[in-house]
Formats: sequence, structure tokens, C-alpha cells
Amino acid sequence: MTLPQRREIETDQRLRLLVGLVVVVATLITATSLPVAARSAVTATPTDIAVLVVLTVAIALGTLVKARVRIRSTTHSISWTEAAIIIGLAIAPAQSVVLCTAVGITFASLRLPPIKMAFSVGKNVIVAWGAGITLAMTTWTWPPENTVALIVPVAASYLVAALLDDLLAIPVIALASGTKIAKQFRTNLDLRLAGFAVRFVVAVCTLLILDANFKLLLAIPPLVLSLHLGYSTRIRSRTEQQAWQRLARTTDALNVVDLDTVLTTAVTQAAELFSADEVEIELRLGGRTVRGGTGGITFDGPIGTPAEVDGTIVPTPLEGHDRTVDIGILRLRFRGPVQLSEREQYTLRTFASALCTAVRNAQAYAELARVADEHAYAAAHDALTGLANRRHLLDEGTEQLSTRHADGVTALVLIDLNHFKEVNDTLGHAAGDQVLVQVADRLRGAAQASDLVARLGGDEFAVLLRGLPAPAVAAHRAQSLLAALHEPFELDGMRISVEASGGISVAPSSGGMAELLRRADVAMYQAKRAGQRIATYAPTRDTADLGRLTLGGDLPRAVADHEFVVNFQPIVDLGTGEVTSAEALARWHHPTHGMIDPLRFLEAVERSGLLPAFAEAILDQALIAAANWRDAGFDVPVAVNVSPRSLLDARFPGSVLARLRAHDLPPDRLVLELTETLTLSQLDVVDRVLSRLRDEGVRLALDDFGTGYSSLSLLSRIPVHELKIDRSFVTTMESSAEAAAVIRSTLDLGRSLNLDVVAEGVESEPQRRALWELGCVAGQGHLFARPMPAGTLLAAMQRGSGGRPGTLAAPLHDAGAVIRLSQNRRQAGRSRPDRLPHLPA
Repeated sequence: MTLPQRREIETDQRLRLLVGLVVVVATLITATSLPVAARSAVTATPTDIAVLVVLTVAIALGTLVKARVRIRSTTHSISWTEAAIIIGLAIAPAQSVVLCTAVGITFASLRLPPIKMAFSVGKNVIVAWGAGITLAMTTWTWPPENTVALIVPVAASYLVAALLDDLLAIPVIALASGTKIAKQFRTNLDLRLAGFAVRFVVAVCTLLILDANFKLLLAIPPLVLSLHLGYSTRIRSRTEQQAWQRLARTTDALNVVDLDTVLTTAVTQAAELFSADEVEIELRLGGRTVRGGTGGITFDGPIGTPAEVDGTIVPTPLEGHDRTVDIGILRLRFRGPVQLSEREQYTLRTFASALCTAVRNAQAYAELARVADEHAYAAAHDALTGLANRRHLLDEGTEQLSTRHADGVTALVLIDLNHFKEVNDTLGHAAGDQVLVQVADRLRGAAQASDLVARLGGDEFAVLLRGLPAPAVAAHRAQSLLAALHEPFELDGMRISVEASGGISVAPSSGGMAELLRRADVAMYQAKRAGQRIATYAPTRDTADLGRLTLGGDLPRAVADHEFVVNFQPIVDLGTGEVTSAEALARWHHPTHGMIDPLRFLEAVERSGLLPAFAEAILDQALIAAANWRDAGFDVPVAVNVSPRSLLDARFPGSVLARLRAHDLPPDRLVLELTETLTLSQLDVVDRVLSRLRDEGVRLALDDFGTGYSSLSLLSRIPVHELKIDRSFVTTMESSAEAAAVIRSTLDLGRSLNLDVVAEGVESEPQRRALWELGCVAGQGHLFARPMPAGTLLAAMQRGSGGRPGTLAAPLHDAGAVIRLSQNRRQAGRSRPDRLPHLPA
């Protein structure tokens, strides 16, 4: 048994229970009224009997003269019964009126089904009994002493009759129509109240006329008839107005492009609009049938499946206004006999036409979407194997590389079939295609769900490995992919072995997907030359590395188009987490090769003669950032790397000082970082340049200290202010005693010469604490922040760590736990000559 059938049975059971309860109560009331009415009949006069007969007829006529409202297959009526009952209670004994009500309603309801007749008789008997008790409680007498004595008791009695009528009828109507009692009570409430008021006025007027002159009673029928016609017209007008409003809302709701949504909306809205027990839509295209009601879709399947609702069926074709297009049929199903009015038939045709348009629009949109999906799939996939093509691989890889830090390591395996041309030449291209299809299937089967397998063209395939826990895993996965191709292929009864070579590349720090693919290609050809199955990309064997390409032709455009950009990595006080300065790191945003590291293009810049323009562009961006930070409340110096060739240019100091003045920055807000690539033979030339900058207040730093053989020699000749410990020592300090010794010696040297010392490559809290405990004041590295644009760094400083603006890490100690000399005292204590004494190399 389906859920709708169970609900229908439960509803019928509740209806029978409610009707049975009303009938039982009415039977008890009738039984108690019979003895009293019998005693009254013994002494009744012919006039009394005539009054009771007339009253019975009036109640029957009041029941027959109705304003009808159809809800689904059930027609509910608004009658004049309670007005006739109230008039009878005013002029006759209550027990007699109860019996007259039972008889009159019974005669008026003979054509109704038994359950409806029983409920109608029972409900009105209870109404008559309740209204009679209320009237008796007011010490009612007929005729009344005056008008007030008539109106007040009759009003109280009529109010009780109206309340009982609604309390008994509305739950039954709600159950029969499948609506909530509260909603059913609010439906047409104003019309019901107006009807009660009109009938009350008629009842009072009738009683006043009977009290004044019995002959005036002839004026009551025309009055009742005119009021009834006006009230019926009002109900009909209201019903039609609501129907048109619902039709307008429904047609608006059909203006969607999803066919399932159109059909669901049409079924639910039509069930409410036409008060149908079930709505069925049958579409010829696709042979689809959809059924349901106000609660939603109950069936969605092929044409011909029988419906669960038996009874009246009202069909209408789904056709346009011109009736040239017929896409199916709409059926309204009712459990009982129903005859739609002319207005409902016109509404149904209008609704069917709107539904036809909506279905056609949705079907057309679905077809367009299907064609677009097919084109998109064809544009992103290889037609022969169904694998992703080169374009799809590049798109997916580019998106993956943008989130690789969060998703793990990304790698690419490039696979090329060896001697595949022999298969085509010997067996034909059709056989070659079969081999390619089988290769694609095996690679697809060997790959994991997160991998993307692609055919780049010919006999070349690629597998994008995503979310690897470590770079070394890529080699293991590549071995599994090539192992899947080891077994011979079945081809028209022959077993063919196909060898393959593979190249592995791990996502580079710059260059994007194009560089990743290039490196995998380089690795694959390295494997072929070495006679290996697979090889991993090695930069030392890459003869086509970007650093070795001739980029000089692109440099003038790069300078003119501002393709060189600057990111900043903050330098942090290791103890407090406060940002003390920031290092400017230049990058080339190449339109073809993506983001290029300075190690790859700096040599080309120096050879091109564009070094002054390049240096000025980088310095400008760094000083602008420092000025913006200062204006925002963070007076943070900026460090800029200087090419050794710039120090050989006598014009360099004047250019630097001019840029400082242009941006209104004090010279000590700039730190120039020097590398150990300077040779001793160049120091005499460089010394004059650096002395002028130092004398003007520009600070100098020696970068990558400890990695060159001439570190101490340089330190003895160049008047620097700080040393930067190379990241290689910081990275291995926990596992290498030699690295720890170099760091300790550098810190001791810095203290003895009154130099600041900055540790590079700080990536963990243990490294930070170990450096701080050794006496290192400042550090930079991924623990605090990766290189970022100037605005991003400013936002990070404004946000701060733990609600402390200007910091990027929590302090290692409470405030006041460590006493440190101020920067001014360190500077004051740094009273050394312009030249340090020569130290042993």
C-alpha cells in the first residue's frame, strides 16, 4: 500500500469518527427531546401544530436555499438553516424545534450520501439544542415586552448557533479537503461573518414582523430571496477573484527553466487552483507522466501507469493559444462527481496554455544545456580515449597549483609510448587506436580518484597527481602507472607489448602549470636518453631551464609595462613577535612563463644594460610600501637586495638618496642587503659607494653570511650594520652540530662588533626559541609569514597576533621578563671606526 493510500484511509477513518461522534450526540439530544415534545403535543392547538409544520418546512427550505462552494469533489453549502431555527426557537418550545430540525433537515438531505445526510442532521440538531438552551437561560418569553427584550436574547442565541455551526463543520471540511483547521477557519471568514450578520438581521426582522402583524410575514420571502441572491453573488465574486489571483501567481511560478520544477509547480498549484484530489500531467516527448497533489509529486514514471484516484476525470490538452502545438494532456482527478463551472473551464484552458509554454521553454533550455555540455565535454576531452585533453589538463593543473599549499604536493607524470610508430606502420592506424584506448583504460584504472589522466596527443599521456603527502610519493605512484602497461595488450588475437617512458616533475615555486609540464617533458627525455623507464626532473640536467634561456628580448617590455613586482617578508623580533622590518623580494610576472624568481632573470637584467632602471623600479615599490606603512602607524624599515653591479656604478648612491627624498623617508628607514658574491678586487670601487650611503644614514646588511669563503674578509672591509645568517644553517641547526656552531659564532661576532644579527629561514617554534636562547634578536621565515604584497602585510600588522597590532607571533616571555638594550643604546654603543681591523680569513 502506498503512502497516499494510507493517508486516504486514515483521513476516511477520522472523518467517520468525527461524523459518528456528532450523530451520537444529536441522537441523545433527540431522545431527550421526544418525551417533552410528546407531552406538549397532547395539549397543542391546531395553531400550534400548524406553526410546527410551517417551521419544519421553513427549516427544510432554509437548507435547500444555499450558496455552494466546491472543495475538491465535495460541495459545501452555506444555508439559511440557523435563521429558521432561531425563529422557531423564539416562537415554539425548544424540544419541538429540535424535532422539527431533525425532520426538516432529513427531508432536505434525502438526495445526499448517507454520511453527509447523517452529519447534516446531527450538526443542525446540536445547533438547535445549543441555541435553545442559550435562549432559555435568558428567561425568554413570546411575545417580548419590547424590542430590546427581543434583540438581546435572540442575538445571544444566534451567536451560539453560529459558533456551534462553525465548530462542527470546519474540522470536517478541513479533513475532507486536506487543509489545516486554522487555515480553513480563516478561509472566507469575512464572507461567513457577513452571512451570519445578514441572516441574524433577517431573523430579527421576521420576529418583529410576527410580533407586530402576522399578515406582514408575506414581505419576508422577497427580502430573504434578495439577500440570498446578493450573498451568493458576493461569494461567487470572491471565489472568482481568488481563483484569478491564484492563476496569476501560478503562471508566474511556472516561469522557470528546469522541467522538474515546472512539473512540480504545475501539479501542486493546479491541485490547489482547481481543488482537485490529484493532478496528472502526461508529456508525449519522453513518454513521461507526473502525478501528485497539494503535498507534492506522488508518481513520476512512464505513460500508462494507472492512477490511484478513481472518480471524475477532467482532461484538457496542453496546447498553445494557436492550438498548433500539442505536447501532452493535463488531467484533473476527483474522488466524486464534479462539474466544473464555465469560469473554472476557462481558467483550466488558460492554465494549460501557460503550462504548455513553460514545458516547451524548459525542454528547449534543457536541450541547449545538453548541447552546451556536450560541446564543453568535447572541448575538454580526447575524442578517441575519453580522457582529458591538454587544455583540460592545463586548466585543472592551474587551479590545483593555486591551492597546492592547502591540498598537499602536486606532481605530474608524463608518459610516452616507445616505438609506437611501428604499431601504426605495421598493423595500421586502426590497430594503433585500439592500443591507445587500452592504454587509456589501464592508466585510468591504475590512477586514484583524485588523479587526472589526460592524453596530450599522439602516444603521449599525462597523469596529474594531486594531494600527495610528500614529493617522494610521486615516484612510487609513477612506477604503479607504468607497471599497469607492462602486461601485453590483446589486439585481434595478437599479444602486443608496448614499452613506455615516464618523466616526473613536482610543482615548481613559479612558472605554473606550463613549467610543470615542461619539466616533466624534460624528465621523460632524460629517462629515454638514459635507457630508464622513469626519471625525476633534476634542475642540474635541465639544459632548457628558464635561467639559461635568453630573456633579454623581453626585458625592455617588462620594465616599461611594470611586470616586475615586489613582495615583502617581515623580519620579526624573536622574543616579542613584533615586526621590526621587512625584506623586499623582486619577482618577474612574465605573461608567458608566469612568476619568475630573480635567480633566473637577474643575470639577464645585468647583461641587458637595464639594471639601473630595474633597480630604481624595485626601490620605488619598496619605498612606497614603507611610506604607506608609516602613514598607517607602522614605522617599519624596508630592506632591498642590491646587485654587485649596482655598487660598481658611481651614480647609484645619488639615485638611492633621490628616491628617499622623493618619498619623504629618512635614510635609516632603508636597509641595503649585500651579497658575498663581491670579490676582493672590487672592494676598492665599492667602498666609495657604500661609504657615501652609510654617511647619509642608509643602513647596510651582509646577506647569506657564512656561506662564502670571504665572509670575514668582507666584514673587515665593508662597514655594515647587520648580519643575516643563511637559512641553510637555521634549517639544520637541530640536527647538525656544525650548523649550530656557525650560528653561535656568528652571534658572538655580532655582539663583539655591535652588529644586529637576523636569522633567515625560521620555520618552527623550536627553531625560534633555540635562536632566541642563543641571543639572536631577529628572524624571518615561514613561521611568521611568507612573502606577500605590501597591502597584505599592512593588513596583517593591523590585525596583529592575539590582538596586538604590529606583531605576527605570540611573545616567548611575559612583559618585563627579559631586559634588552634599546635600539638607541645599541646604536650608541656601536662606535667603531669606518674600517674594522683586518680579521683572519
